[in-house]
Amino acid sequence: LALTALLAAFFVLVPVYAVQAGDSYVLILIGRILVFALAAVGLNLALGFGGMVSLGHAMYIGLGAYCVGILSFFGVHSGWLHLLAVLVVSGLIALPVGWIALRTHGIAFIMITLALAQLFYFVFVSLKQFGGDDGLKLAQPSDFGPLTGNDTALYLATLACVLAAAYGLSRVVASRFGLVLRATRTGERRVNAVGTPSLPYRLAAYVLSAELCGLAGYFLANLTGFVSPAYMAWSVSGELVVMVLLGGIGTVFGPVVGVSALLLLEEFLKAYTDHWALVLGPL
Repeated sequence: LALTALLAAFFVLVPVYAVQAGDSYVLILIGRILVFALAAVGLNLALGFGGMVSLGHAMYIGLGAYCVGILSFFGVHSGWLHLLAVLVVSGLIALPVGWIALRTHGIAFIMITLALAQLFYFVFVSLKQFGGDDGLKLAQPSDFGPLTGNDTALYLATLACVLAAAYGLSRVVASRFGLVLRATRTGERRVNAVGTPSLPYRLAAYVLSAELCGLAGYFLANLTGFVSPAYMAWSVSGELVVMVLLGGIGTVFGPVVGVSALLLLEEFLKAYTDHWALVLGPL
């Protein structure tokens, strides 16, 4: 609890420091941490509380980012329309993907989520109209009137979403829904045997986790001003799993801690060596 409060206070004070010091880079750096924290909180609902080891959740980050990029490409700049598109597309893709994948277990579930994510990755690589493998620069950030393009406003909005997602997750897992979901993690057959069908609960958790990853993609596109198929790569999904495990699987705020530790350590090592990955990997 103390670590959670300390980390939350740190995130709140970052924009104060950025304004006082005139350092916009720190907003981008910590903003990136918040983006992946939001995605990790989403994945944790499926992985930590539902026992669904997905290697495809980066697909939803990419889909969220491309919703912003493609709409902006066609001259649609409304931030609310971007947000609506992200939530609708993420949900519509996650529903059939989850329905198919959740009919399997173990390594089969992992491989199906990985395969479908790679399918979408190569689809967007082939879309030359939207930059293909080179990615697509945003024609304009999501339009929110006078707040458009304001780094501090974007940072605070991302932070608010992370805190709201973590609080919402704490309420969800403490509810009857969360109780059934956690029960399916340890004994899905037993849950079914007592007359509670597990699939609707697990599917709802999977879709909700995908929506949070899509929302992370929405913020990532606006943070970087760029979208790329690389956001969907299997390695990004693997990093998300590591972040959740590092912070504490099945804990509410643990993924935020894991993301912060991993990305700050990565940034620290990059300052000293070009071969930072050789150090980060064994650590």
